[in-house]
Amino acid sequence: MIEVRGLGKRFTLHNQGGAVIPVLEGAAFSVAPGECVALTGESGAGKSTVMRILYGNYLAQAGSVMIGGVDLTRAGPREILALRRETLGYVSQFLRVVPRVPTLEVVAEPLLALGAEEEVAFGRARTLLSRLRIPETLWSLSPTTFSGGEQQRVNIARGFAHAYPALLLDEPTASLDAQNRETVLTLIEEAKAGGAAIVGIFHDLEARNRVADREVDVSAFTPRAAA
Repeated sequence: MIEVRGLGKRFTLHNQGGAVIPVLEGAAFSVAPGECVALTGESGAGKSTVMRILYGNYLAQAGSVMIGGVDLTRAGPREILALRRETLGYVSQFLRVVPRVPTLEVVAEPLLALGAEEEVAFGRARTLLSRLRIPETLWSLSPTTFSGGEQQRVNIARGFAHAYPALLLDEPTASLDAQNRETVLTLIEEAKAGGAAIVGIFHDLEARNRVADREVDVSAFTPRAAA
């Protein structure tokens, strides 16, 4: 479902005399349906860079990234947007939404964008918000007014609303209490059971050991490691 081959990335610092910082070289791994692969490595190894390339936020200078038959290194903006809408979900550490949109609508939006009936979309949103212990009294309010922990749980609910065939998870259990952490791990296990191919960053070692089938050490793909 996810196939990374010969991936290379460097950054050019135009405000510092055009200095070039190599980040990745020859990165390669694959993820099958129903499998979770954890990206590991020391801070600065390039884990977040890999995730942003996988989501199409960064453009790689070398190699290919195939997700659901689409090569993100060559795809146009419309192809990438369609992939995100139908195939590729992303749960980041930060919630970014349009202000004043009610929480229930924020969570239901991925399903509504796919043409799901409102009853189905909002029903799924209510189920997820309940499971993640967001009080019903908050569902009609914008999540921009919520606490950081509440926003994180809304973000998780939104990320799991649609059964994406491929899913990217960036520290999904960070800063969660024990009950909500357990709920998120269960959601990940349910997504795997449903056939989702998952790539995640988990600094929570216990969570990583529970849900990840394999680890990919990104440090092995940094130019300094290869030198």
